[in-house]
Amino acid sequence: MRNRFVQSFVMLAIGTALSVTIAAQGPPPGAPPAGGQARPGGPGGGGRGRGFNLPPLLMETEAFPDGGIIPDKYTSAKGMSLLPGFKISNAPAATVGYAVILHDIDVAIGGPNDVLHWIAWNIPASANGWPEGSLPAGSVQGNNQAQQPTYLGPGAPPGPRYHHYVFEVYALNAMLDIPQTASRADLLAALQGKTVAKAAYVGRFRSGEAAAPPAGGRQ
Repeated sequence: MRNRFVQSFVMLAIGTALSVTIAAQGPPPGAPPAGGQARPGGPGGGGRGRGFNLPPLLMETEAFPDGGIIPDKYTSAKGMSLLPGFKISNAPAATVGYAVILHDIDVAIGGPNDVLHWIAWNIPASANGWPEGSLPAGSVQGNNQAQQPTYLGPGAPPGPRYHHYVFEVYALNAMLDIPQTASRADLLAALQGKTVAKAAYVGRFRSGEAAAPPAGGRQ
């Protein structure tokens, strides 16, 4: 009888010690804290910590759907190189202006750089984007691939594949102090430390079918 009592007492003491140790160590990695709330910064979280919590900057246009075909009038190959209008929304409170880069990601020019169709910066945030054909007052347009400070519409050479043209918009917490002659590399360098959000919008275009696609080639 006395032995059973001693054994029970020892087991109780060991169990209590283990409970204290586990409580001190906290929950296992990846487990939510007490109360079922998500870890800050993780899925469903909104504070600091591991994971992403980026503001969902949005850009929209009535010119063509995201991922859709760019109409001819916005192209240089078949149209007038008319600048499509964009609406920008849901920017962080610190945003004072925007910068934009438009490039054809399906080509390489003398190395890893693709074809640059348009760069612009210091687009005032108060304008919430820009209308078709023009930029708000105060905006600056840099040189495109043709060394012209203007929008150069898509101009993919004839072929079976669609080229993908990406409009990248950066929300900035300060206006940029760079000359109009600044290159894309200069613009990207100036964005460091000033970018608070980013969005992208993709359009597709091809000039025609000059040749049959290769076997297994993508469209």
